[in-house]
Parts: sequence; C-alpha cells; structure tokens
Amino acid sequence: MKRKIITACFIIVCFLLQATVFSKLQFASIRPNLMIILTSAFGFMRGRKTGMAVGFSCGLLMDVFWGGVLGFYTLIFTVIGYLNGSFKRLFFDEDIKLPLGLIAGSELAYGLIVYVCFFMMQGDFRFGYYLIHVIMPELVYTILVTIVLYQIILHVNRKLEAEEQRSASRFV
Repeated sequence: MKRKIITACFIIVCFLLQATVFSKLQFASIRPNLMIILTSAFGFMRGRKTGMAVGFSCGLLMDVFWGGVLGFYTLIFTVIGYLNGSFKRLFFDEDIKLPLGLIAGSELAYGLIVYVCFFMMQGDFRFGYYLIHVIMPELVYTILVTIVLYQIILHVNRKLEAEEQRSASRFV
C-alpha cells in the first residue's frame, strides 16, 4: 500500500513539474518528458505490470490535460511501460547505462509516434526538420533530467525494497 501511495505521489509531482516548472524552463520550445522517465524507470525497476500501471496513469493525465484524443497518450505510455518492464531481469541498480538507453529509446519512440500520428497523417512530411528541431533536442533534454530524476527514483525504490524485505522477514 505504501508503495502505491509513493508511486502516485511520484506521478503527480512529475506531472506538476512538467506542466509548471519545466514549461518555464523550455529551450527553443522544448521541455523534458518527465512522464517518459517515470514510466520507463518504474517499468524496468518493478516489471511489466507496474510499468503498465504507471504508464497508464501518466498517459491518462496527459490525455486529460493536453491531449486532443482521449486514449492516445494512455496507449503510448502503457506500451512503453510494458516494453520497459520486459527489461526487469537485465536491470541492476549500479549500472546506469541500461536505464539511460531505455529511457532514450522510449523518448525516441514517443517522438516518432507523435510525429507519425500528428504531423505525417496531416500531410506534414518534413521529418528531417522535426527530427532535428524537436525529437533530438527533447531527447537530449530528457536524458539530462534523467540523470538527476533517476537517482531520486532509484533511492526511493531501494528504501522501499529494503523496508519490504524487513517486513517480509518478520513473517518467516
């Protein structure tokens, strides 16, 4: 129960940060995608189910507040959470290369899906422009923020796991 409350707090805080603070810290109209970081991190740290649940929640928030079509971001983030959850067996706390790679891949996939669905389907075929001016800068900015935010998520996850192991050992 405690883990679910903390996860919900992470989702709300990251959403609020993305909507307020990082909207003021934009570089060339680009801001980091904290929801991708959160969905990916919970996916590879906790597994597919948690990744999907966090992705669903993050996507639903984005759909309600920013989306034009209800369910678009929800579907994307749920799938991203599921795919990142597939890497749970490869995840080790000490290694930051896998989390950075997965978050970068998730951000790239997200950018490509948004381009295809929102721009290409409407006849805007300037993929090179969109890649250089939107996808890549957002990817770099998200990776820079990941270095800090991931450490916080990892620290909280370690504390929760240690507490869960202590409480489980009392029942044995």
